[in-house]
Amino acid sequence: MYFLLINLSLVNMVTISATTPKMLQVLFTSRKTISFYGCFTELFLVLWSVVTELLILTFMAFDRYAAICHPLQYTTIMRKEVCVGIIAGMWMTGLVNAIVNTGLTLQLSFCSYNIISHFFCDLPPLLKLSCSDTSLNEAMAVIADVVFVMCTCGLTLTSYFFILRSIFRIRSTEGKKKAFSTCSSHLIVVSFYFSAIIYTYIRPTSAYSVDNDKVVGLLYVVITPVVNPIIYSLRNKDVKDALRAVIGGKRLLGRPQVKL
Repeated sequence: MYFLLINLSLVNMVTISATTPKMLQVLFTSRKTISFYGCFTELFLVLWSVVTELLILTFMAFDRYAAICHPLQYTTIMRKEVCVGIIAGMWMTGLVNAIVNTGLTLQLSFCSYNIISHFFCDLPPLLKLSCSDTSLNEAMAVIADVVFVMCTCGLTLTSYFFILRSIFRIRSTEGKKKAFSTCSSHLIVVSFYFSAIIYTYIRPTSAYSVDNDKVVGLLYVVITPVVNPIIYSLRNKDVKDALRAVIGGKRLLGRPQVKL
């Protein structure tokens, strides 16, 4: 599980590094431009990180399924060499997807109107900005949406169907509570991330909405990567104890002192 969390943190770092610096520059300075190749570098990194994160979150759902539904076989199912091989394949799959879609977008023509109504260079606004035929790009985007978004969402839901079925079969209340706490943090992250990705990519370019997409884009490229470490850290007993100690210490310091 910790190996998967490390990779999730790495892919979140890629996402934040690709989008946040330029967004902060736009917010706090008067410079609101980005170079042509800078824009496509940003697009490449975002596409790479989004697909890789979808795959990692799906694999994490399977990890929870193996831990809850097959606890005795967990160490056999989730062997180190198996996890390393699967995670490496996920990074490579995300890389190939980013290369294909970025390469196809580079082949498009962009006319005089070059204002992107977004805070980062994403695929839908760039396709909308192009003045050439984008049918091939949209077809490849649809294929990527079906393979990477719908399939991962379906596999994640399948894993949680079996997880919930196993949890409801547990007789003790304490056992159910422990099982729910095991997967609750992942379920929260998956719900936010998949909802934002499905809204952004599972629709035609003609349905693109500037204001709504800015808010949703902020959710999956900035807020979710920042909140992920907090959500998963709160599952750790040592982190919880340290947080209670800090809060308790502040309360003691805030009390009025009595002179003797």
